[in-house]
Amino acid sequence: MSDAAPVLAAGELAAAHRAPPFPCAVQLDGGARLDLLRPLRVLPGKRIVGEGLWNGRQVLAKLFVAAGSARHWRRECDGLAALTAATIPTTPILAAGTLAGGGHYLLTAFLPEAHSLADELRADAATVRAWLLAACTGIGRLHAHGLTHGDLHPGNFLIDVGEPLIIDGDAVRRHTAPLPEADAADNFAYFLAELPPGMALEALIDAYRAGDPRRNPSLSLAALRPRIEKHRRARLLDYLRKTVRPCTLFEVQHNAHRFTAVGRADADALAPLIADPDRAMAAGDLLKDGNTATVVRVDVDGRALAVKRYNLKGATHALSRAWRPSRAWHSWREGHRLRFLGLETPMPRALIEERLGPLRRRAWLIADYHRGRNLAEHLAPHIDAAAPPPAESEALLRFFDALTAHRLGHGDLKATNLLWDDARGIVVIDLDAMTQYTSAATYAHVWRRDRARLLANWPAGSGLHRWLDEHLPRG
Repeated sequence: MSDAAPVLAAGELAAAHRAPPFPCAVQLDGGARLDLLRPLRVLPGKRIVGEGLWNGRQVLAKLFVAAGSARHWRRECDGLAALTAATIPTTPILAAGTLAGGGHYLLTAFLPEAHSLADELRADAATVRAWLLAACTGIGRLHAHGLTHGDLHPGNFLIDVGEPLIIDGDAVRRHTAPLPEADAADNFAYFLAELPPGMALEALIDAYRAGDPRRNPSLSLAALRPRIEKHRRARLLDYLRKTVRPCTLFEVQHNAHRFTAVGRADADALAPLIADPDRAMAAGDLLKDGNTATVVRVDVDGRALAVKRYNLKGATHALSRAWRPSRAWHSWREGHRLRFLGLETPMPRALIEERLGPLRRRAWLIADYHRGRNLAEHLAPHIDAAAPPPAESEALLRFFDALTAHRLGHGDLKATNLLWDDARGIVVIDLDAMTQYTSAATYAHVWRRDRARLLANWPAGSGLHRWLDEHLPRG
């Protein structure tokens, strides 16, 4: 790196918000220089994690640039030191100290081939199982040494060679060793709640016990399940809040006339569409033109998207909608809810609402366009069969079991709102009325109504109707 790269103080890096001017450099205590090559994660105004060069060595640099950053820096150092002392695999500290002009730094080895356990979850089933078993054994060892990790998710396990490395020392806390049973169960349940739905957990619990042989064998899936569900509910609520506020995942802009939310990874590509959705719709392929909604397919950088505009029929309709979250807002949230819960729906990409101060007017939802046929068309050749084909039968049962397990009511569960995908199974669309219910009694009534609406798509005497009626949950 050239010595001409600007040398910045912590305050200048904090003021750069999400766009620190990499490459750059910082001056460390003792006169050493750290060259920052590229950012890996930026917490605006607070923390920057990036690849750097220090004394000719490639390092992972974590810079704490906010005023009063010493507390988080110290906890990060102490947490990694505690893991190292307990022989828990982690990234050892190479150097730590203060930045010239304020702020703090922490340097660890840069592992160019490493990736997170969250990334590894996309691998084949055998590979995923092997790494998860190793991670759970590591959590057992963590607890055996009286340590917990307050943010124990797959993204905080680093896969390089050998055992998974536990990172993010800021979240590590010391307790009595071995960890009390209730604390251990709750911390382990937090990790299990972060795994994709449908994951077989019994083997992971056995692997956890292998890491802490003294652990009470009564730590079973039945005992953990209430804690897992508690953490899943909290995690889902936290994620849904993030979809409508600025954060690492989403870019949100809000003024007196407009509210927009877009996945940060899509923000640049979708910027022209978000700026003028009506113009893009006028040039797209019309899919639906109704009084309350217009749907158009558009192409952005070779990617097919569906843009749904929620119209206002007149002054009375506009007034009735003005004080409530728009149907686009509702569909945006429910789309993210379904995908979080492991149900298939087209990925919501952006939300737009026209505003007049606190009043909402027209709104748009931008999502991936799905080319699949709806269930009425796809199952038409099998209407008089004793059962749908095996793949469709399995997908239907899996979909409706998940729907009822999560107490999800669709509100308009007709066959045209369910699409078939050979790879993904059932894909649900039109989420304007989708709701997750907390009351079992209320949901039982909602599900009976949804169930009846779905069955009404096929004649009562048909084989398909009979099969669905026999196999769908009763509620």
